[in-house]
Amino acid sequence: MDERRATVLRAVVENFIESAQPVGSAAVLSGTRLDVSPATVRNDLAALEAGGYLMQPHTSAGRIPTEAGYRYFVDGLGPGSLDSAEVQQVRAFFAHAQGQIEELLSDTSRLLSDLTEYAAMVVAPSHDRDTIRSAQLVDLGGGRLLVVLVMSSGAVERTYVDVYSSPELVAAAQEPATGAASAVLNEALTGRARSRRLDVRATGDAATDALVDAALLALAADEPTSGELYVGGTAKITEQFEAVSSLRSVLSVLEEQLMVVTLLRGLVDRGLSVAIGSETGMQPLAECSVVVAPYQVDGETVGSVGLLGPTRMDYPKALAAVHTVSRRLSASLGDGDGAHVPADAARTAPH
Repeated sequence: MDERRATVLRAVVENFIESAQPVGSAAVLSGTRLDVSPATVRNDLAALEAGGYLMQPHTSAGRIPTEAGYRYFVDGLGPGSLDSAEVQQVRAFFAHAQGQIEELLSDTSRLLSDLTEYAAMVVAPSHDRDTIRSAQLVDLGGGRLLVVLVMSSGAVERTYVDVYSSPELVAAAQEPATGAASAVLNEALTGRARSRRLDVRATGDAATDALVDAALLALAADEPTSGELYVGGTAKITEQFEAVSSLRSVLSVLEEQLMVVTLLRGLVDRGLSVAIGSETGMQPLAECSVVVAPYQVDGETVGSVGLLGPTRMDYPKALAAVHTVSRRLSASLGDGDGAHVPADAARTAPH
């Protein structure tokens, strides 16, 4: 494609993204510095249509981009950026973010949606590469103990132990045995991968070992959550599609957590930051595009953030927002020894 036709194609894509109306030669000339006649532009539009980059919805109408047209446009984009007010909004959000990682990720999805007006998705850290940073056994009172695992990604996992499940536990579940069992668990589990089969060597103290065994049994029965999905701005997607059938298809996908998590992970694994229409591999998203970026903790990818919108989404803005938020989220989660985990993780647990 020569430079003039590339300029014409970019003008069509940019104009259609803004107006959602087919684009003719007059609109192309008004939005570019091309020193050519309208007839020349019409010839370029026809050539781009023949090449599969544009299509004409009606005989007398202008052109709109095809998937190939959007792909050419996206591949030619340079590094985008948010405006100063939006950059300050992101900085202020992460400067004041606090609390558990679940709350942070949920709020991050809403931030990303507010920046772009699209549906935003954040995939929580996956535990398959996670290690245990610390372990605690806490007496909540009322016959319940709480096992708290803080993972290397910053995620906090809580598992309850029913003391009344056996007479031995009732007798054992009191200080100093609870504190001793907590110390044993922390020493034995720190640095290990979170699997369903965690074993700890017996200490020889009956009460301590009973509590440790009960905690390990509870952890084994409690399947680790991995890759939970947080979606923000779902209502905003309703404004992006005119056809009710298209909107219904998109919303049905967003309700399938595993499907969306698999999609985002697959794009990250393939090294893609944008999937357009059929590139998503999901027929219900044929009229949609997904923009995604991974976020990291200690240099390792643990999750992803993404946007879902129509194929005529504002790609420069979407890419800039996703990459800015993913970088800030990475820095936030990697700041110190668990920036979003309170010193006493059990303090936030429900009683």
